[in-house]
Amino acid sequence: MSLLRRITPKGLFGRTLLIIVLPVALMQVAVAWSFFEEHWETVTSRLSEGVAGDIAMMTALYEQDDPNNPQFDRLADTAYATMRLSVDFREGETLPTARRSSFFRTLDRTLRSALSAQISNEFWFDTTRYPSYVDVRVEVDGGVLRFIALRERVFATTGHIFLLWIIGASTLLTAVSIVFIRNQVKPIRRLADAAEQFGRGQDVAHFRPAGATEVRQAAHAFLEMRARIRRHLEQRTAILAGVSHDLRTPLTRLRLQLALMPESPEREDAKRDLAAMEEMLDEYLDFARGQMSDETEPTDLGALAEEVTGDLAHTGTPIDVHYDGDLIADVRVSTVRRAIANLVSNATGFGDHVAVSVRRNGSRIEIIVDDDGPGIPKDQIEEALKPFSRLDESRNQNRKGVGLGLAITRDVARNHGGELRLGDSPMGGLRAVLSLPG
Repeated sequence: MSLLRRITPKGLFGRTLLIIVLPVALMQVAVAWSFFEEHWETVTSRLSEGVAGDIAMMTALYEQDDPNNPQFDRLADTAYATMRLSVDFREGETLPTARRSSFFRTLDRTLRSALSAQISNEFWFDTTRYPSYVDVRVEVDGGVLRFIALRERVFATTGHIFLLWIIGASTLLTAVSIVFIRNQVKPIRRLADAAEQFGRGQDVAHFRPAGATEVRQAAHAFLEMRARIRRHLEQRTAILAGVSHDLRTPLTRLRLQLALMPESPEREDAKRDLAAMEEMLDEYLDFARGQMSDETEPTDLGALAEEVTGDLAHTGTPIDVHYDGDLIADVRVSTVRRAIANLVSNATGFGDHVAVSVRRNGSRIEIIVDDDGPGIPKDQIEEALKPFSRLDESRNQNRKGVGLGLAITRDVARNHGGELRLGDSPMGGLRAVLSLPG
């Protein structure tokens, strides 16, 4: 069963073609086998027996009469005229020792069996030398009798025509099946491509339901699902934006009140708490906004990474940037910029030196951010990627934010059809790899 699974096609097109063509091919093979086994071989045997009988009769007449007797010549002429069998006596010759076999060994086997049953003399025959004739030689006293018979008198010559019809019909059926199956599979492929593009956050407005009724139902279900997801994202973003807007008004009043208060340690603490609240509001809004805010466009990810690191130069942490050419990908610039900024900000917050490199890896483009900070233990990497997760080790002491940076970055990667991987860096800290389709 496992072998059958390995050799059978994996795609819908191949499997459908196999379902249609295989039974027809098996039926054609069965019909051909039955034809050759029952009809063609039986007819060939009867024809071979008839010619073998004629040869046996002429051999017996030769052995009874003197070959120099004119009567034998008249018998030979009569055999040619009535049985279309050419008879020639070759004095002093012997039977050939070499003989070529026919492609269809059944022909040779049938003729040999018929001659052996009716002739006691040694004989030799060749079914391949002449396209339209069969050469049979019988050893007699003083030489060899050579018989030339029409091939159509010895074998049923219509077998190849039957094979050509079988092969032609199968080829035509296969060609028609390929055309129809391709037309049926094409809408399914388009639906799969549309689902994959939507999963990467790309626009699929060009997609239209097509194909069989079931495929159209699946396509309409996909379009309805896409509409519901978009409405959900828009509602979520609108709610969070409204909450953010409503909260900024009292926060602004608090900021003004704090500005009018006399300086004191308590006022400075309140101002820091207020700034942290505003930052958390912005981070919540970024996380809730999702990846539906803008359209994808071809972007040089190397240049984008260099631009982001330039904007973060104020952190004071040295940042090395390296990238090669041909790093163009269809992405949402604002969300990818935010993702890169999150990774670089995270690295500058925990390391004294940061290295950013952008490279092509097969069909993907990888943005790699290394730092020499404390890193993340392997058993806590998955926890670090969860929203609102803040690790309790040295990477988290006196840091701003609510633990959404890596979650937002992974969201960006997944909505572009990519992934975010965390691991150990050659610099001794954390390596974050943002992999996007290129």
